[in-house]
Amino acid sequence: MQKPDIKKNNEKTTEVSLNEAIGISLAHDITEIRPGEFKGRAFMKGHVITDEDIEHLKRLGKERIFVLDLSEDDVHEDDAATTIANALSGPGVKSDGPPKEGRINLIAERNGLFKVDKEALLMFNMLDDVMCATIHTNTMVRKGQKVAGTRAIPLVVKKRLIEEAAIIGNGILKVKELKKPKVGVLITGNEIYCGRIQDAFAPVLRKKISDFNGEILGIHYEPDNILSIERRLQELILKGVDLLLVTGGMSVDPDDVTRFAIKRLGAQEIHYGAAVLPGSMVLIAYIDHLNKTIPLIGIPACGIFHEVTVFDLLLPRILSGEYVGRKELSEMGHGGLCLNCKECHYPLCPFGK
Repeated sequence: MQKPDIKKNNEKTTEVSLNEAIGISLAHDITEIRPGEFKGRAFMKGHVITDEDIEHLKRLGKERIFVLDLSEDDVHEDDAATTIANALSGPGVKSDGPPKEGRINLIAERNGLFKVDKEALLMFNMLDDVMCATIHTNTMVRKGQKVAGTRAIPLVVKKRLIEEAAIIGNGILKVKELKKPKVGVLITGNEIYCGRIQDAFAPVLRKKISDFNGEILGIHYEPDNILSIERRLQELILKGVDLLLVTGGMSVDPDDVTRFAIKRLGAQEIHYGAAVLPGSMVLIAYIDHLNKTIPLIGIPACGIFHEVTVFDLLLPRILSGEYVGRKELSEMGHGGLCLNCKECHYPLCPFGK
């Protein structure tokens, strides 16, 4: 029997001539690319090469097959990908199956708001030989949607590096479940209250709250009067709302008094203005009532004229239980410019990312 053409490649692999590789088990998946037709796995790791496979492998550019010789300190790419994928997956995120071509995709286990610890992700990707790519943080996702992909880059990785990657990446990807809100809506403005113009806000807000399976406990109208606005908001709080939406009176005109009524209501925090267009004059406040903190969003007039505004960026974050304060409103400046495309593709666009 002729001796196989074997060549030692490095301390981890041995090369075997393809013509002598019949009966050898593949150490990794082999990818096939047919431009415009197919890209995927042609041969799976562990496949035992047969005579019928030789011509196919040659068409894939293979002249030699690698045989692995791993030490106790080495981890195969598939095992490495499994370890880091499990580590990266926080609440609401899971692997979509075993590795394919050394890669594992991570998917959402539920509908919700996808969150990424960006600083930890950077530290993870700064490590040699591992990577993770994600969609943008604060993206609304549906159950089963792909949110990230991860892998070890070389075929063999040191165990200590994978252990370090797992520690850094521990739970940094998650999907936060959104609360189904009980909402109180107050629409202010003399022109609407007196019937001079027709309100356009109510149908917009009904639709947006319905999209989150929320319940509106009341929609009310008040003139630009501080005491009237304060009284009506108090009534909504007593109804048991867990979110207040207020429209009108958010600009800099002297008769825009909504902000002052909210302050009189006893709001412990009021943050006015965000680095977002449209929606820079948005207001966020937090009102304490009976051991419960009720967030309030003051929506500027842009909410009528634009399909997507700062309100659409803030609402899911508020419903996820996230605190939004001055720092968070300021951070939204990066990606906070809506391009007002003729056909809106939000959230599949840069706005809010």
